[in-house]
Amino acid sequence: MALTVTFAGDCTLGSDVNFDGSRSFNSKYAEVQDPAYFLQNVAELFGADDLTVVNMEGVLTEGGERADKEFAFRGKPEYSKILSTASVEGASVANNHSKDYGEDSYNDTIEALEGDNVKTFGYDRIAYFDVKGVKVALVGAYFPEDSDDNEKQMTDNIAAARAEGAQLVLVYVHWGIERDYDPSTDQMNMGRAAIDAGADLVVGSHPHVIQGWEVYQGRYIVYSLGNFCFGGNSNPEDKDCMLFQQTFTVTGNEVAKNDAVDFIACSVSSESDRNTYQPTIAEGDEKARIDAKIQESTDKIAAAAAELDGAGDTADGDAAGEGEGASDAAEGDGAQDESAA
Repeated sequence: MALTVTFAGDCTLGSDVNFDGSRSFNSKYAEVQDPAYFLQNVAELFGADDLTVVNMEGVLTEGGERADKEFAFRGKPEYSKILSTASVEGASVANNHSKDYGEDSYNDTIEALEGDNVKTFGYDRIAYFDVKGVKVALVGAYFPEDSDDNEKQMTDNIAAARAEGAQLVLVYVHWGIERDYDPSTDQMNMGRAAIDAGADLVVGSHPHVIQGWEVYQGRYIVYSLGNFCFGGNSNPEDKDCMLFQQTFTVTGNEVAKNDAVDFIACSVSSESDRNTYQPTIAEGDEKARIDAKIQESTDKIAAAAAELDGAGDTADGDAAGEGEGASDAAEGDGAQDESAA
């Protein structure tokens, strides 16, 4: 049985109250009063696949107290319809903004999404889907700086999904260093740990920029999709992002390796001079430029992977770029004062 899954990056459906001006996500929603506006440029693609998955970065709640951090994102519970009206079926809630307004805000977000038929997963939540008779599991993980316990949680959940009879296990991870275009050794080791534990695919987000990919043991690891429907910044300097789409052929418990894949170059906005909060598929010269950017990162990853494989046990640190390993997702999520946008 063949089934096609699409992954998109960070979706911040809301704003930071400290930057909630006339060009914010919340202001745009108030202006258009239409959840279909935001993903209308990708809704057809999402509707044509068998499963669409995003990272839900921020909370959907009316209450709570803002966390004491640089950036905290909140939207209304009704914003969940932005995803459901565009045929998004799954959302990871494992990230550094999942409790921006307290524990209750995390639960409110899950309730809002699930209420609109968007299944949530992450941490110890595993989402299961029956897709054309194939049992698919979504596992979500968040890797801050001290991530040993999180890695065990991820690999345990992969094993639990297999024990529940999942024929296809897909892992979405929130990791890496913000605005770093190359994954760290820690990211590479954790991605490989997921594959070794039984994952059929690993995709990532958090850096807010694109990172490339590698094939390990016949399975894809896509390090960062970048932002997607991103309310964290009214005019991001780097608007490039991508969708990752893979068609799996599943026969019983066997998944064909290296099946059809597509890296779809996109922008977080339909306009280049501001954020319209409408992710748009790139065309022409823009597509070629983003494709080249993805390939450049992928080439660096290939070199780092060869070194990693040759070294066997490696020290913590950066493999393809600079910086320490998978950092705490800290607060620098690219939100900015609208006066500076």
